[in-house]
Amino acid sequence: MDRRCKHLSSEERGVIYAEHERGRSQRAIGRLLGRPASTIGRELARGRRADGRYCPRAARRAYDTRRARCGRRRKLAEGGALYRFVHDHLVYLRWSPEQIAQRLRRMKPDDPSARVSHETIYAAIYAQPRGGLKAAMIEALRQAKPSRGRRRTTLAGSAIVPESLRIIHRPEEIEARLVPGHWEGDLLKGAFNRSSVGTLVERKTRFVVLCKMKGNGAEAVLDSFTRQMKRLPAALRRSMTYDRGAEMACHSELARRLKIDIWFCDPHAPWQRGSNENTNGLLRQFMPKGADLSGASQTWLNDVAALMNNRPRKTLGWRTPAEAMAEEIQAFTSTVALET
Repeated sequence: MDRRCKHLSSEERGVIYAEHERGRSQRAIGRLLGRPASTIGRELARGRRADGRYCPRAARRAYDTRRARCGRRRKLAEGGALYRFVHDHLVYLRWSPEQIAQRLRRMKPDDPSARVSHETIYAAIYAQPRGGLKAAMIEALRQAKPSRGRRRTTLAGSAIVPESLRIIHRPEEIEARLVPGHWEGDLLKGAFNRSSVGTLVERKTRFVVLCKMKGNGAEAVLDSFTRQMKRLPAALRRSMTYDRGAEMACHSELARRLKIDIWFCDPHAPWQRGSNENTNGLLRQFMPKGADLSGASQTWLNDVAALMNNRPRKTLGWRTPAEAMAEEIQAFTSTVALET
């Protein structure tokens, strides 16, 4: 008899019944079938009727019941509460699978059935149709590594950027992200570099501010950055780090209006504004390369910024930038209250 089949066949169950009725031992039946005696013992126990006798039909029904239960149950079955949470946060809020998984872990720390890993989310998305998630969820996934080439032409550093404003002279507390209020800035360019959106990222909390631009020049940057940053408390306006693009030609006036320090990166060194570079890559979900950004209203940009600021971030211990910023504001308010 072929032993490649792991499970007992109906024929084998018939042999077990007949031999057991004849009074043969489990070991003897096992030798006859080429099965371990322990397998025969388990089969006899599972197929025992109320009167204690073995019934192959009852054993088969018990086997079928076990098989129906042994398949892995999909946590992300379409229509369930967990499915809806994953779907809505991925498709509508544009969270990544890892952000969703970590938020569920924080929300349900004591209930493993109410959360999934990011690997499970990815598997459900791509394992169609078994995963049951819609094509919209696949489209919502981000590019893991957006390609980035060399940035725009830079200015001659010494002529426009004084030596004293080079990033090498920036205080250590900014580099170490010890206190809030230190920002990184840039422009996110649209089609043919004819339109742009100003992007500002707070270094400690990764809080994002987006600025509608009326052009790409220095005056447009001065006006839009001043307008948006003045909405922030003065305590959260300490410094800005920028590259050497021509749009920062009015940096002295910007520093005067906002009462902040402005620091300039070295040429061709986007990693010196790493938080801003990473954020710009994420913003391409909403403002893809080649898009005309001139029609983006400040209201829409505020909505995009809100989506970004309410995504949990790994670097923040899976808090959101909005939560981290609120904590900083609360800490500052408490300190002021104690001092007065």
